[in-house]
Amino acid sequence: MDAGQLEALAVRLGAYLTERGQSIATAESCTGGWLAQVITAIPGSSAWFERGFVTYSNDAKVEMLGVDPQIIGRYGAVSEETVTAMVAGALARSRASCAIAVTGVAGPAGGTPAKPVGTVFIAWLEKGGVPLVARQQFSGDRHQIRAQSVQTALEGAMR
Repeated sequence: MDAGQLEALAVRLGAYLTERGQSIATAESCTGGWLAQVITAIPGSSAWFERGFVTYSNDAKVEMLGVDPQIIGRYGAVSEETVTAMVAGALARSRASCAIAVTGVAGPAGGTPAKPVGTVFIAWLEKGGVPLVARQQFSGDRHQIRAQSVQTALEGAMR
């Protein structure tokens, strides 16, 4: 998926959120701010994009999002438990009405048998709701895995 296609998804997300009077925050690890960049490339996105957290390190997840370090220690930074804590932290530490969080192994190194390169967890949460979490197994190089993560995050936010 190219940049234009990702931006088209962000335009759709903006329309979706605007119709509902909502705003969104992002918490990103393996995508390194790419999700926020795609969103803020859209003119007028300040009406529905509240803020983004780039929490690449474990310390950043703890300090910026309030992720319990014991969660990371027990389950790892790339896990359902961590992404759930990330999305809850993004929502709690922003004025947004919903949030997206992404963490994963983009490669080319860092994979394990249990979590090979391409393993990505994405979570979505609305205020007062229950987090929705998806475990994805993307393929390709680092750039392709990250692009697929951004695409899936945007598409999932509209469901």
